[in-house]
Amino acid sequence: MLPTPLLELLARSLETLHHPALNDPILDCPPSTRSLLPTHPASLIPLAHAKIHSYPFSQVPRCWRRLFTDASIAQAIKVVKDGVRAIESAASVEDADGDKGVDDGLGRRGDWVQESVRLLDMAVIMAGAPGREEMVEEVLSALQDYVEGRDEGPLRKKRRKESDAFPTEGSSVPLVQKQIPIRSALSMEAFEKHMGTEMPVVIRDALGHWPALHERPWSSPAYLMKKTFGGRRLVPVEIGRSYTDAGWGQSIITFKEFMSTYLLRDPTDVRVKGTGYLAQHDLFSQVPTLRNDISIPDYCYTNPPPPALGNPLGNKEQQPKLEEPLLNAWFGPGGTISPLHTDPYHNILCQVVGKKYIRLYNPSETGKLYPKGLEDGGVDMSNTSEVDVEATDDLLDEEYPLFRKAEYVETILNEGECLYIPVGWWHYVRSLTVSFSVSFWWN
Repeated sequence: MLPTPLLELLARSLETLHHPALNDPILDCPPSTRSLLPTHPASLIPLAHAKIHSYPFSQVPRCWRRLFTDASIAQAIKVVKDGVRAIESAASVEDADGDKGVDDGLGRRGDWVQESVRLLDMAVIMAGAPGREEMVEEVLSALQDYVEGRDEGPLRKKRRKESDAFPTEGSSVPLVQKQIPIRSALSMEAFEKHMGTEMPVVIRDALGHWPALHERPWSSPAYLMKKTFGGRRLVPVEIGRSYTDAGWGQSIITFKEFMSTYLLRDPTDVRVKGTGYLAQHDLFSQVPTLRNDISIPDYCYTNPPPPALGNPLGNKEQQPKLEEPLLNAWFGPGGTISPLHTDPYHNILCQVVGKKYIRLYNPSETGKLYPKGLEDGGVDMSNTSEVDVEATDDLLDEEYPLFRKAEYVETILNEGECLYIPVGWWHYVRSLTVSFSVSFWWN
């Protein structure tokens, strides 16, 4: 059997994994451990996983992150090679008895495809895939091309076409009485001048060139499913209304499960409880093809002023200078919440799908916002307020008597708009519909 282009790529990748460069961090792992990589990569995954979780993530020795990554890639390659060889062999021999066990052209139910994608995504999500990001993307891209090539073959059944839209209903829309100033297509010069006021501003007509809003629409569930390998890609999802609530948790699930369970489900379906939110995740390094649908706003290449007097961040050690803005995705159904908090960077929040209600408080109001302190385990939560912004007035007056005296501004951020949030400003965010936003942090 002639090797397919996919198998040729896998062979080259294995050659790289099995013969690390002289400065490769994996060489800091015990030789007896590394020796298992060519023959028993699956056995190394739980070992490296345990090592990673025995340190704070920022202190994990790079060798264990690299071992987890390389073992995951090697095992994924084994799964793919076994799956491809099986179906290529089956395709070369007619099935005389008409066995329907191989029902989708990808082996029995295509389970091997999902398993290989799971292994590769876990390398990225759990370990950051240090130094192997390009390899992971190459393998995933080649595998997706192979799978889609078989899906589009003459024997594949056409799938039933379903409505390609997110539900339009959402939560109640608050009455905005203290609107954040709105400007259209601010020039760089005008934006830099505005930053000197240290006030937020809504900017219209700045994202019209993004393909995500037009020819490659993120408002299309079918498009997002295609870009995530038919929904097979894994994503970390927050389960619960807010990270400050009891019972809140996190789970790593397939994009398809996230979409069907939390975004496309019938809102009257009582079998699904809780809310799922893909929040503050670097989805664009994990799925670079989605990154191509947006661009960093020019505003992020300005030089913002340092925190002003009265800004609590002015008393803290400043964040190191970022070489490039930090991008994060925020994707979820109506009702998802980011509780009142501050960020250590200037932020351009861009709304791609749906709309959000956002309320902001000047850092000078911090004394009325009841910041949390150190929590169990010594975690500093001083950037998060104890207050549930939309609690009843009676409860707020009883528990947080100063809060309702705090001055704020607010807006409803619509598709195609972006919001500048100066560093240190407190902000509360609630999705009013299915919402997909991108934040750009810079300093």
